[in-house]
Amino acid sequence: MSNWRFKEIVVMSALAVVFGVVYLAFLPVGKVLVGFFGPIGYDLIFGIWFIVSIIAAYIIRKPGAAFMSETIAAMVEVLLGSAVGPMLIISGMIQGLGAESAFAMTRWKNYSTWVLMASGAGAAIFSFVYGYFISGFAALSTPYVTGMFVARIISGALIAGLLGKALSDSLAQTGVLSSYALGKEHRKKRAV
Repeated sequence: MSNWRFKEIVVMSALAVVFGVVYLAFLPVGKVLVGFFGPIGYDLIFGIWFIVSIIAAYIIRKPGAAFMSETIAAMVEVLLGSAVGPMLIISGMIQGLGAESAFAMTRWKNYSTWVLMASGAGAAIFSFVYGYFISGFAALSTPYVTGMFVARIISGALIAGLLGKALSDSLAQTGVLSSYALGKEHRKKRAV
């Protein structure tokens, strides 16, 4: 983070705090879905828990933005009283690494829609593998676990990737991100 500007750290941290609250607010939604569909209920909306990593990386466009924002959001959840406790921070770090991996594969140079969706899918894959070992997924049938995995990847790509892009683009269109990489990109597009 040595080449980060102070305002980039501030916006990443602010986003992480906001989405830490959003993440905590979505736990009851997930519980309702689990009540209807079983464990796969969470996977249907799991992308919401990766979204800050995509938003922060898309706005700031620097190595570590996805990982750090997701980790800070998890810390905020814990500080606000998440029942999961400190293990949630490890989950946030793993999700952040998964999201960061897609940007790393492009050497942090490509922030196209497909890369943002791949970032959400990467967070889904990393989190699912971790969850498989700590959440007892092995006790479920293979077809059901496969369905959970596919649902989580789709959720990561669509909710985190596409919705994250849409929210970021909407914010950039207001002009508040004019001094960030995404804001500068939007200014260039308008000038053409």
